[in-house]
Amino acid sequence: MIKRLLGNYLRVMGILTALCGCVYSGRAQSTYQPYSYHFYQKLNSVLYNTDTRLHTSVKPMIVDDSLQPKYDALMQLGVAERYSWGGRKLYNEHLIDIKEDDYTFYADFLPDFQVGRDFAGNGRTTWLNTRGAQAGVTIEDKFSLYVNFFENQAVFPQYLDEYIFTRTVTPGQGYGKSLENGRKKDWMYGSAVLSYAVNTYLNVTLAYDKNFIGDGYRSMLLSDVSSNYTALKLTGKLGNVQYLSMWTYMLDPMHPRSLDSLQRAGDNWKWGAFQYLDWNVDNRFSVGLFQSVVWGSRNAAGRRGFDFNYFNPIIFMRPIELTNTSSPDKMHLGLNTKYKALKNLTVYGQFLLGEFTAKEFFAGNGHVNNKWAAQFGFRGFDAFGIKDLNFLAEYNTARPYTYAHFDPVSNYSNYGQPLAHPWGANFRELVGILNYSYSRFDFSFQGTWGQFGTDPNSSSNFGGDIFQPYGTHQRVYGNYIGQGVENNLLYADGRVSYLFNPKYNLRIEAGALYRRHGVPEQGIHHQTGMLTLGLRASFRNFYYDF
Repeated sequence: MIKRLLGNYLRVMGILTALCGCVYSGRAQSTYQPYSYHFYQKLNSVLYNTDTRLHTSVKPMIVDDSLQPKYDALMQLGVAERYSWGGRKLYNEHLIDIKEDDYTFYADFLPDFQVGRDFAGNGRTTWLNTRGAQAGVTIEDKFSLYVNFFENQAVFPQYLDEYIFTRTVTPGQGYGKSLENGRKKDWMYGSAVLSYAVNTYLNVTLAYDKNFIGDGYRSMLLSDVSSNYTALKLTGKLGNVQYLSMWTYMLDPMHPRSLDSLQRAGDNWKWGAFQYLDWNVDNRFSVGLFQSVVWGSRNAAGRRGFDFNYFNPIIFMRPIELTNTSSPDKMHLGLNTKYKALKNLTVYGQFLLGEFTAKEFFAGNGHVNNKWAAQFGFRGFDAFGIKDLNFLAEYNTARPYTYAHFDPVSNYSNYGQPLAHPWGANFRELVGILNYSYSRFDFSFQGTWGQFGTDPNSSSNFGGDIFQPYGTHQRVYGNYIGQGVENNLLYADGRVSYLFNPKYNLRIEAGALYRRHGVPEQGIHHQTGMLTLGLRASFRNFYYDF
């Protein structure tokens, strides 16, 4: 089967190259690198080395001079001289690769063909049929453009089926519709990033993409869990300080537009403004301050558009929000920090504050207004002196009702998924990840254990579902993490892959997954045990560990 997939893949590459032109060689330039944890952790030895002082928490990144040597080494992994066109395209090059002194262009066909079997669940055969493409352009060292597009059909394991049916969203990929009695899913999505470097101090980016702030696997501030959204970003660097100011336009299918004259009025929309200041104190220690405000397109008084009070890129937004009497907006403040304890070991953490009452916050009485989330972890590279053995361990937790709002339209979400942790709130979680690369082979393992609380029925609100208004809380005092119906989750995922082409991550990958979701008080235990095999490409980050 794999030989047939490779044969089809090479035929498609031949057709696209014949249509699109020739290949040139020339000078390499800075590159936009889509964010995926799996690829970015391969940069650990540079990003988290005590000999460097790089800003590591804002992602995706533009690969600049400081990262270029390591990035180029990864892009040349296993590359050897090939004399045939098919050999060069399969192992060494982009499908189309034009490099000149003042510009570059590349394009690729991106397959993701997988087949699997769920042995522990209902014996379902799963599969994924994705045909995608990407293209990138750079002009001198000022301008870059990156686009991709994917058309997908799939049969998922049962737990993902239920998630998609409930939310009508394919995790991280937008709207998903069901075919053939609900089992087969069909969806498409794309990304576009336009970046311009005004000078060495300022970069302006307009994107339909995702964003991530943090140094861990998860982010309690802003993560790439949800689907793409439109964002205008200003990123400035001055000395050891990096500053990000971003304004976003997001969709809200959980609260569709209500127009009596239209049966198909479309999804509602919401706005967001985010600011993040990161200071590298020295080569080891950095601290970042985060603030965000999210507001819906409607409130009790009717329709509402973009609030230009939040357009100032360098102002503290909390005073602005407070000047709006009885503000309906959702405000968050946060802290992100890291410390390189050893040459190959970094400790990191986050704290997010949604709301608190000072008197009750330190009383320890579980007041409903004490809404916060936290993260603590460590990560590193070359563990036990073994080159390219990367590791991570982290703990994440969020109090009940964190990220929710009295008006659900303004909660901390985008397209039916949280903007921070995929579990929403009212949880605690442990994550461990190991990755080892040897030549073209890559071995990875992830283990997740967590506890979270859910609602026993639709009329209850114990604080885990951020799409409920927090004004319907169960009690004022005595709230605790994991309240409501106790849920336990164990998730383990192991993968082995062989890399064909590092330029667009073309590989054969075999995987094994085990998931056990238990609800002890109801005597319910759902299990998924899968083996998968596929021909895959691209750098993508999706979260199915919930």
